[in-house]
Amino acid sequence: AQWPADAELLIFDELHKYRPWKRLIKGEYDVHKSRHKFLVTGSSRLDVFRRGGDSLQGRYHHYRMHPFSLAELAGGGAVPEPFQELRLGAGGAESDLKTLERFGGFPEPLMRQDARALGRWHNQKADRLFREDIRDLEPIRDLGTMKVLADLLPARVASPLSVNSLREDLEVSHGALTHWLAVLESFHYHFRIHPHARGLVRSLKKEPKLYLWDWSEVPGEGARFENLVASHLLKLAHFLHDHGGRKAELRYLRDRAGREVDFLMLVDERPWFAVEAKLTDTVPAPDLRYFGERLKVPHLYQVVRTAGVNHRSGQVRMVSADRFLGSLL
Repeated sequence: AQWPADAELLIFDELHKYRPWKRLIKGEYDVHKSRHKFLVTGSSRLDVFRRGGDSLQGRYHHYRMHPFSLAELAGGGAVPEPFQELRLGAGGAESDLKTLERFGGFPEPLMRQDARALGRWHNQKADRLFREDIRDLEPIRDLGTMKVLADLLPARVASPLSVNSLREDLEVSHGALTHWLAVLESFHYHFRIHPHARGLVRSLKKEPKLYLWDWSEVPGEGARFENLVASHLLKLAHFLHDHGGRKAELRYLRDRAGREVDFLMLVDERPWFAVEAKLTDTVPAPDLRYFGERLKVPHLYQVVRTAGVNHRSGQVRMVSADRFLGSLL
């Protein structure tokens, strides 16, 4: 362990492949923390390893990395102030939005922008996930059926996820399916958004909505667009939590009458804004107004993929996706 004396920042990538990595980092940090800064990066496997073994408590800050966002591609964006109205951009990033929606936010397929390369990347990613990452870390006996589960999930994006329905389709136990979903989520294949309810326990008992980290795999046009919006909003929630120290959560709204709103951003358990994602509908959704009044949500947005939309209809701000997403991180 010899480091250049004039190096302010030491970067370790994929360090978790070295078995005693926590012991190494803990020792080096305790000795050299006044001289060097340490940055440890890695794949989803690093996040899994981070939770076990030697404790690094009090020695680090954990940040979750996300796919590229529209603001990063277009060179705009800012950190929104919680409970303030979003400072919507001028738009004009329609081409970047189309590219992002088609090829996803992962660097390799996004930069190449080639349909054949995208398909090959999907296949290679799935092969690495099941043949290397999951097999090495999780004692899964039936990887083949688990792979079938992953193949079924893209078609279920943006809808409440029924575990019983999937269990019947795959003919496996409820416990096995629940475990597989948790494993896939820990390896950043998908994420789930739970409905907003009074109390965390009540929320967790209800069906969540499922989205993919790589939305380019989603077959349906409307579901893929909703997944794109969900990923941008989740990135904002994670940034406010990891960097800002706020209790930020992304939820969705649904009641027994079937009324539903796609997203609700909560900060410190208080509603900040609600979002309904539409492809072309520029008429304010009645459910968005209903929940806005019922929950006293300060700001309501209906985000449409159609470019050039930017007007207010009562309490609802109708805005094009390039303006809305470009104003986020």
